[in-house]
Amino acid sequence: MKLSSLVIGGILAVMGGHAAQSQTLVPPGNRAAEQPAVPGASATRTQALKTSYEAKYRKVYRLLKNDAKLRKKIVQVSREYGIDPMHMVGAIVGEHTYNVDAYDRLQTYYVKAVAYLSNQLSFGYDGEDISQFVTRAEFASCNGLHGSYDLWTCRERVWNASFRGRDVGGQSFPNQRFSATFFQPLYAGQTFGIGQLNPLTALQMSDIVTQVSGLPALDASDPSRVYETIMDPDLTLPYVAATLRKSIDAYRSIAGFDISQNPGLTATLYNVGNPEERAEALSFENTTRASKGEAPKLPEENYYGWLVNDKLPELQALF
Repeated sequence: MKLSSLVIGGILAVMGGHAAQSQTLVPPGNRAAEQPAVPGASATRTQALKTSYEAKYRKVYRLLKNDAKLRKKIVQVSREYGIDPMHMVGAIVGEHTYNVDAYDRLQTYYVKAVAYLSNQLSFGYDGEDISQFVTRAEFASCNGLHGSYDLWTCRERVWNASFRGRDVGGQSFPNQRFSATFFQPLYAGQTFGIGQLNPLTALQMSDIVTQVSGLPALDASDPSRVYETIMDPDLTLPYVAATLRKSIDAYRSIAGFDISQNPGLTATLYNVGNPEERAEALSFENTTRASKGEAPKLPEENYYGWLVNDKLPELQALF
């Protein structure tokens, strides 16, 4: 059963668990006059494919321009989650400009989704399935959490604090992200589909998408279904919207900023992840600045979000 956008804010606010506070509206546009530097990994990947950022942007732009059904889906899903469609467009454009090329046709994503259902996949590391791994004593503090976002975010924090780059019980664990260690059963690439979601993000957003869009809940014990959801545009677009909505709500309730009119900021957070931690860090920084009589610092776009804001007039014209 789908819920109206008037209800969504209440759902997500409860799941976020933070009290509301007054908000400062962050105006549209970029804070920086010039685009921040693009990370070397993105540049290396683009050079290896013998392409350019502009060529990749044009390719995803053409996908959006030529597919009226995709644009309609984006508008419909955005309405369900109470966000401007440009937030979803920005996330899709940023991912396909700096991550991987877009497919020429939306149909290709559907074909890929079906292919994942036939694969025997597992989420695990060094022979240990993720479902077993999270039963370790270190994860006890997460056991009372029932919402998928809070549960998987807690598990990610435990990984960073207790396992990442450490030797635990005679076993060595890599110094890399939780999602990279346990949620890439196919190859090094961690993100897939038109929204370039990684499986951990999908698992985090499962409850929100179930409540708002009525889709079945995801389970880490069924990786093939998780990957099918990520690849199938009809299934993954609600997860893209939920992820963006979570960032908007986090910055509103935690840092006191309304970023709902700046798609470059939500695209930035879609790119870097962990919106609540970043909102908390910004809130702490601004509390310190206030104690010194300094003006608050506004959220800022990274290279990815900067491009989205820079291209926004052209993208808005499509809708």
